[in-house]
Amino acid sequence: MRYLLTFFALLILTSSFSQEAHRRWRKMNQIRNDKFDLILPEVMKENDIDMWIVMCREGSFDPLYPDLGEGYVGSTGYYIFTDNGSDRIERAVLGISGYLLKEGGSYDYYGSEPELKKYVEERDPERIGLNFSKSIGGADGLSYSGFLELAETLGKKYEERFVSAEKLVSDFRSRRVASEIAVYGEACELSYTIAEKALSNAVITPNVTTLEDVAWWMKEELHRHNLESSFGMPSVYVTSLRGVIATSNDRIIQRGDVIMIDWGVGLMNMYTDMKRMAYVLDEGETRVPPGIQNAFDQAVKVRDIIKKTIKPGVTAQKGEDTVYEALTKAGFNKMKGFNQFTDIDKTDVIIGCHSVGNWGHGVGPSIAFFNPVRLGYELKPSNLLSIELFAYTKVPEWGGKKLRVPLEDDAIITSRGVEWIYPINPKVLVIK
Repeated sequence: MRYLLTFFALLILTSSFSQEAHRRWRKMNQIRNDKFDLILPEVMKENDIDMWIVMCREGSFDPLYPDLGEGYVGSTGYYIFTDNGSDRIERAVLGISGYLLKEGGSYDYYGSEPELKKYVEERDPERIGLNFSKSIGGADGLSYSGFLELAETLGKKYEERFVSAEKLVSDFRSRRVASEIAVYGEACELSYTIAEKALSNAVITPNVTTLEDVAWWMKEELHRHNLESSFGMPSVYVTSLRGVIATSNDRIIQRGDVIMIDWGVGLMNMYTDMKRMAYVLDEGETRVPPGIQNAFDQAVKVRDIIKKTIKPGVTAQKGEDTVYEALTKAGFNKMKGFNQFTDIDKTDVIIGCHSVGNWGHGVGPSIAFFNPVRLGYELKPSNLLSIELFAYTKVPEWGGKKLRVPLEDDAIITSRGVEWIYPINPKVLVIK
């Protein structure tokens, strides 16, 4: 009887796994088909690209491989998108096959790799977009040998029509459809729930638990929920009056520590990026010390100003300028560079509101000093942004030294401005 019960338990477990896998696959198909129908036509026209060819080799897939439906690549294969003047982009796959790819219903034609030259000649595109880029890794999937092969296969006539699809890739990935936002919200819920539990007594015992214990617990949660991450090991770190003193190592978490987490999860090709902050109560303490609480409150004020200030329809650079103007007017000091805080009695601030989505650091318009090219891209409704900031405020309990408070949560740009997708970081978490 015991073996029979075990058999049925395994049968139920296997069934639940297959149902979850099928659910996720259906959602990803919905996203792909929605983006092909709604986003791809407008971005190909805006970027003046008549045909977009994405090459994949076995063992060397383009970064957009999950977006385009994956499939089995025996040697070399191509996803090909052609703007023939209609409202719908023609879609073909050559040299890529598989049940899941075909059942996804995204493509009009499935052919073989040797058909490429004839396929291109029949459509005779004026500008052929290829995935090579100096500034965006996600748009740089075409290898040098792949470029040479395409040039040889298609001939000099079409080689002279090759252009970078850098901006096309950025626009295609960063403009979101409703089905995509729904999945991103699901990923965010998992991300903050795991992070907040990690910074609690359910995981941490002061003077016993190490930073890497917390990080490995979070990695195990990724495994348990069948999630990914684009950041490797979660960053679990201690900040003191000397700055960051330890990150995800064997340093034991002690009473009086200020602990931060910086991490994200990956679910159905959507990746989050967020931070959380906690304080470990010292002996005799019942709440967060006033100076540390004030530093957090100042960071929240900065976050509120950022949220109210960012609007669509301008370049990310204009958005950054406008945010700093508003922060300066409110009494905050703009830092000259990251970690270049001052001794003045103002809160020093630097922002890095970067694109998120298909990685923790996405490829779309970015209000961040570390994405200079994408500072020139226009902010559009449906872009996903990490509202990230670092605020440095003096803490009396630290002899007037400044505490760096990092806040980061993910949001969407709408016609109204910035809107949160999930419950954002509300407070300094307390570990007793």
